[in-house]
Amino acid sequence: MLERQFTDDQRQFRDAYRRFLADEIAPHMEQWRENGIVDRAAFRKAGALGFLMIWPDEELGGLGDTDFRFEQIIIEEQHYALVADWFAPLHSRLVGPYFTRFGSPEQQRRFLPRCASGEHILAIAMTEPGTGSNVAGIKTTAVDDGDSFVLNGSKTYISNGINADIVIVAAKTGAAQSRDIGLFVVERGMPGFERGRMLKKMGNKAQDTAELFFENVVVPKSNVLGDPTQGFRYLMEGLAEERLIGAVGFLAAAQKAFDLTVEFVSDRKVFGKSVSEFQNTQFKLADLRTKLDIQQVYVDQQVAALNAGKLTAVDAAKSKLATSELLADVVDAGVQFHGGAGFMDEYPISRMYCDARGARIYAGTSEIMKLIISRSIFSDRLEPFVDRSAY
Repeated sequence: MLERQFTDDQRQFRDAYRRFLADEIAPHMEQWRENGIVDRAAFRKAGALGFLMIWPDEELGGLGDTDFRFEQIIIEEQHYALVADWFAPLHSRLVGPYFTRFGSPEQQRRFLPRCASGEHILAIAMTEPGTGSNVAGIKTTAVDDGDSFVLNGSKTYISNGINADIVIVAAKTGAAQSRDIGLFVVERGMPGFERGRMLKKMGNKAQDTAELFFENVVVPKSNVLGDPTQGFRYLMEGLAEERLIGAVGFLAAAQKAFDLTVEFVSDRKVFGKSVSEFQNTQFKLADLRTKLDIQQVYVDQQVAALNAGKLTAVDAAKSKLATSELLADVVDAGVQFHGGAGFMDEYPISRMYCDARGARIYAGTSEIMKLIISRSIFSDRLEPFVDRSAY
């Protein structure tokens, strides 16, 4: 594979984070899987070492470095260490930046330091029963009441839903058929804010996913991010990075699953010889190795585009689609090459197979990604035809 471009500081950061995961996170993951939730202490330990939120300015608790390659390292190392159920990147890089993109300086000073330290845990609540990937179709409402908004509705499938102290909630502020949406910062303990059951999932057993309910929750206007009618646009801006975060993780998981499979087929004997000696094994793994390496180059290029402020929603959709589908192929092949062992929960490939199924659903399904990409194809083709008609 071509050498990947990381600075010496970034390589040192990778080594330090890898040690942190091995010492502080991996030993507890089995218990957290049984509990269905990661201990809050994990966030505080990461925060104390500067691993939780690295992009805010130092006065806000960060390291003052916004290069996404540091976050890429964090995501990759969590998958390599098999601790990806700890959704620290969701807290740190998916939700946290909403405060710097759309929040006021006062909101940043009020919320970010405690999030960077791990004292407060973040979540974002978009999905509702029946809406899925259709953000514009949400039914949760926020009615202007002078100095505040009154929030009513429910959300489901919310990652970090139980642990979260601060939830950014998307709610309609205009007519039902409009795209007038606001982003409201709901804090733990606000009257009317309740959590439902912790949802049981096919995979990611240690990651808490919950239903959230809002009944006449009074949200002061000081807790509204930006313009309360522009939340749809804000969410669309954030979704491009969210999908790249997903792509980085899906590809890292695929790389890990591939390595586990190579190790297993090298040791496993069938008919007196190693499974790795069969041409079917060699050809299948050669095909996957090629796809993994090619996709890594594309994802690394998208990270560079994000750092340069040039990542588009369409390109992020391509990466999310390609990596989630490739992950599915790799874990499926991994289970097959493991044979009966691949069906056993004690083998990491079995758990990775279950975890991987969600990759083609959350942050927009594969079908939605194809829709976004196909629209860009035909819109690009229309413009030249229009230009030609002028002659």
